[in-house]
Formats: sequence, structure tokens, C-alpha cells
Amino acid sequence: MAVDIFIKGGTIIDGSGSRPRYTGDVAVADGRIVEIGTRIATPAAGVVDADGALVVPGFVDVHTHYDG
Repeated sequence: MAVDIFIKGGTIIDGSGSRPRYTGDVAVADGRIVEIGTRIATPAAGVVDADGALVVPGFVDVHTHYDG
């Protein structure tokens, strides 16, 4: 299975609190995360080098300063 985007080598924080942050990869297909791990070998259409960046899969920041 090929994926659309492969985010490689970022510091992953899954937000569950069940494990500490770790360096790993995230594979995305059709707008959905299909795999998270330390050694993903799935071919991808695009690769993002996330070395030195935080990767927080599934996080949505709904904060806004909009005062309608």
C-alpha cells in the first residue's frame, strides 16, 4: 500500500499519556493517519522531513481569538 504523505523522523507526542515522546514516522493516506511507528517502510508520494519538529497526530487546535 502506498501512502500520500510520509512524515519522517519527527518527535511524536500522541497525547494519550500512555508513552513518552519518541522519534518516529507517520504515514497518511486519503487524509487519515494509517500508520505511526519508529520504522515505517511504506512507499509515499511525498515525504516531509520532520527532524527537529514535533509531530502531534490527531491534534486539532480549536483555540481562536475571533470575537464574532
